[in-house]
Amino acid sequence: MKSLMLAAGAAAVLAACNADRSAAQSETRTRGAPVETGAANGKGQQPAFAGQTRAPEIKANVTYDVSDYVTGISKPWGLAFLPDGSLLITEKPGRLRHFKDGVLSPPVAGVPAVDARDQGGLLGLAIDPDYARNGLVYLFYAEPPKGGKNNAAVARGRLALDGGAPRLEGVEVIWRQTPALASTKHYGGRLVFARDGTLFITGGERSITEGRMQAQRMDGTLGKVVRINADGSVPKDNPFVGKTGVPGEIYSIGHRNILGAALHPQTGELWEVEHGTRGGDELNIVRAGKDYGWPTIAYGIEYAGGAITGGITQQAGMEQPVYYWDPVIAPGGMAFYTSDTVPAWTGSLFVAGLAPKYLARLTLDGERVVGEERLLTEVGERLRDVVVGPDGALYVATDNDKGRVLRVAPK
Repeated sequence: MKSLMLAAGAAAVLAACNADRSAAQSETRTRGAPVETGAANGKGQQPAFAGQTRAPEIKANVTYDVSDYVTGISKPWGLAFLPDGSLLITEKPGRLRHFKDGVLSPPVAGVPAVDARDQGGLLGLAIDPDYARNGLVYLFYAEPPKGGKNNAAVARGRLALDGGAPRLEGVEVIWRQTPALASTKHYGGRLVFARDGTLFITGGERSITEGRMQAQRMDGTLGKVVRINADGSVPKDNPFVGKTGVPGEIYSIGHRNILGAALHPQTGELWEVEHGTRGGDELNIVRAGKDYGWPTIAYGIEYAGGAITGGITQQAGMEQPVYYWDPVIAPGGMAFYTSDTVPAWTGSLFVAGLAPKYLARLTLDGERVVGEERLLTEVGERLRDVVVGPDGALYVATDNDKGRVLRVAPK
């Protein structure tokens, strides 16, 4: 077991708090140099408002231990706890695993076939809010190509853990991303149930030029956040229902590649993190019918250099990110810390970083990021997902062929 001490700095340990605002107000803020020290790629770009990027470092002074919780897995992508405290894990190559009482199951039977090339595979998962009664599990994955093109899809099935080999029964596809394209990138991949029982699906635009332009088009679901009912039908109160030629499941548009999402514990709104190019990783609050700008506006620059689209970062009618990183952190999964096990973390937002390999803890004041702390830098591995366990510990998936799930718990 590795002990990581995070004690330097001028921040005091937080008092117990029950909201992000109280958490922010009870910390001693360090108003020195911003936490990001690398040069920005978007030279000359200015944030739309103060504090939109490069927040000051604020440490919570929490001493914690890091230990291996699950080993023997490959490229873990999504984590979800079942009501009994056991853990479900998706592996990118196409396997679903169940972990309970220290025992890792064989691959769950009945999982749909996936296209695991590049950024595809078996990705996000969600547990039905009524799982105790119906046993339903939802999976996001890249479908195998047909005619050289493929797409993301969401399927659900009943998880059978009745003493035999674990399996999914009655598997059905409830949603498919459109249009299918010849690309192996930018599927998106997170599934989040809203408080009203509807299901949010975070998408990508498949990276290639045709898909990038689709993020602003209304005749498909690439580059969109989608909202459906649990059976795949379209909620009647979605913002574009009834509009000719527009898929009714679209909830918001103008997204690049959303790999992390979670409900805000107080407001119930969906927050998400998405990848920029060289600079411009974004934290957004997703609201019905809004346009988040990609690729018309963006921070940072193209991977190959040069301006993105018109080289502008703001435009009327397009939403600004709550926060952005330049240079990027390549965000994976995210989780709000709602437990009272570590009062100094309560109300914080944790974001897994694939590069440069750390777990970001964001201090929030309402809808603003007012501080950032970088944890698990000593682990030295790409971090794919983070969830809060029923014991109040953080569980973090490492993005390796010999992957692990780490348990991060206070001493």
